[in-house]
Amino acid sequence: MPPLSRYLIKAGMIYLVSVFLLAALTAARFVFNLPSWISAFQPVYTHLLVVGWLTQLIFGVAYWMFPKNTKSQPRGSERLGWVMFLTLNAGLLLRVIGEPWNATEPGSIAGHLLVVSALLQWVAVWGFVLNTWTRVKER
Repeated sequence: MPPLSRYLIKAGMIYLVSVFLLAALTAARFVFNLPSWISAFQPVYTHLLVVGWLTQLIFGVAYWMFPKNTKSQPRGSERLGWVMFLTLNAGLLLRVIGEPWNATEPGSIAGHLLVVSALLQWVAVWGFVLNTWTRVKER
């Protein structure tokens, strides 16, 4: 398994565990009368589950298992793959910070963090598509 695939899949597993910890925390808010700002993490929960866990797992397996491209670059550009990994995770982490912050303090700089987060994730998705497109071919 290529290193990039391992990193994508392991990062996805970290997000999966994080999602369940966050879900437990938001559920515990009502049982233990925790502060109301914990509810601001609800949108983060969904984003981490779909983009952090599911999308990274798909990207990692696709990078690893899709048909080889060429002998010199069997999986496309490794550099583009790493850029995709870094921008996706940077965007996710900015989302984890910006989403609850924006919910508790609307109009703050957190809104700008969410825009940067979305742009980074957009770059990551396009990087994946560009790197994988030529590997999707008929036999």
